[in-house]
Amino acid sequence: MIGSMIPNAVPDSRSVSNFELKAINAIDNRRFCRGLKSLFLEYCSNSSVHGVKYFGCKRRTIYEKIWWVVTFLISVYGCSRLIQNIYRKWDQTPVIVSFNEKSTPVWQIPFPAVTICPETKAKSEYLNFTTLFHQVQNETEKEQLDKDSYDRFRALAQVCDAHITQNFLLNQTVDSECVNWLKNISVSEEEMLMFCKWRNEAVLCDDMFSETLTEEGICYTFNSLGADDLLRKEELHEEYPYVTKNISSTQWSLEAGYREDADIDTYPVRVLGAGARAGLNILLRLYNYDLDYLCRGPVQGFKVSLHTSGEYPQVSKQYFRVPLHQEVIISVKPEMITTSEGLRHYAPQRRQCYFNYERRLKYFQVYTQQNCELECITNYTLAACGCVKFSMPRDAKTEVCGASQIQCYNEAEDELQSHDVKYTVDKKFDFRAKCDCLPACVSVQYDAEISQADFNWKDLFHAYKSPLEEFPGIQLARLTIYFKEAQFITSKRSELYGVTDFLANCGGLLGLFMGVSLLSLVEIVYFCAIRPFTILRAYRTKTVQPMPAPPFLAPVFEIEKPKES
Repeated sequence: MIGSMIPNAVPDSRSVSNFELKAINAIDNRRFCRGLKSLFLEYCSNSSVHGVKYFGCKRRTIYEKIWWVVTFLISVYGCSRLIQNIYRKWDQTPVIVSFNEKSTPVWQIPFPAVTICPETKAKSEYLNFTTLFHQVQNETEKEQLDKDSYDRFRALAQVCDAHITQNFLLNQTVDSECVNWLKNISVSEEEMLMFCKWRNEAVLCDDMFSETLTEEGICYTFNSLGADDLLRKEELHEEYPYVTKNISSTQWSLEAGYREDADIDTYPVRVLGAGARAGLNILLRLYNYDLDYLCRGPVQGFKVSLHTSGEYPQVSKQYFRVPLHQEVIISVKPEMITTSEGLRHYAPQRRQCYFNYERRLKYFQVYTQQNCELECITNYTLAACGCVKFSMPRDAKTEVCGASQIQCYNEAEDELQSHDVKYTVDKKFDFRAKCDCLPACVSVQYDAEISQADFNWKDLFHAYKSPLEEFPGIQLARLTIYFKEAQFITSKRSELYGVTDFLANCGGLLGLFMGVSLLSLVEIVYFCAIRPFTILRAYRTKTVQPMPAPPFLAPVFEIEKPKES
């Protein structure tokens, strides 16, 4: 007791009673609270935030202080709500799509890739679908069919209208030879493409077109990337029939465009201007005795799809018809969307697009939304049916669906399309969402205007004095494709609200409501973190003496009293 009352003596904890310890703690708590109050008053008297200086002013009545506190809180609330709205807009809609300042000449983009599929899926000398259809319906005649004819029929059934064989028992779950059968019985390139003219010069169609496997069967494509540049051949089955002829390595990419040192005649090919003389002209041919009206219905001729060179064709989704005895002219107007460099650091989900290096596809080297969706439906079909459609990319371990699985893979595609609607109701339906097929950050689409007229090719033959007897059963059509204009306006994704805009808007609101600047925020941090430690350190330095005073008798903070306002 005596030692604890001596100012310059250090008390021994063994000589201090419980009552004295409680008294010491109470004194420390009071002095600690007085120190915090002094620190708060110091901040109020020196703060640059509007209204805060009135909180600690001793000459103000309690009603005035309440007035300023309520006003300050209302200002904070209003400012916070407005900043929240700005943040939501910055987070959810950071990108705006606008027109570019300058037009783009057509020679900076490739001429559209053109995929042509004949409606005649088999030559009559190899297979007559109508005849076999009626034989298969009759059980007696069905047993008399040889195995090769029956296998060809089942392979061809996969490219005919699905409802025709819907009630048939074709007894074929997988068919590893489906593609080979389709190739053997299909119309050849030499027969279908009679004459080609590119940029007003006659060329060999065989040099310009490549055989391509699509859901429509064997088709022929002009100006697509070669297999080495489009596909990941190490992932694909070695027999996947995407054939290209005499195509060198490309000097073009979807994001970078043509290389600066690229020649005029580089691949994929491009034109130097607009108009029919600078486009593609094709004379298409079929034979009357090969036409089959049961397999594909009453409209005979060709399906034509326009797509980018780095996109695998999916003809059944978007196509134009070229009927027999007709001339079809397609005037193309490209639409291109680019993305500014300022958006590269954004997450793909925020900018709603993928750059090619951000999204790796399993079977394709080039990322496009169509390529991604093709992989998505392939994976879903494999999960639903245990096999994939013959036209879908696959590896060596994946089976090709047989004719009895036609309904399965068609229903799988329909189900996948419905997942977008079901996902908004039931989060379990998220397969399509997991595919995450956002658009490419740089994309090109080819919109078309179509005109059509009768093609009196027989009168043309008479004019050339070419006897029709030399071409028995021939049926012709003509197709012309060209750019409508020499230049077009591109669209561009750019920042609507960047970080600078967001901070500027927040700073404007803080300044409007509370007069807060960046230094005001630094000031708050200073009084909450730096100033208390500075005071505590000064106190400890002052109290380090040979015979220090008892800590419970010293104030926790020694602060100058703030000047009264």
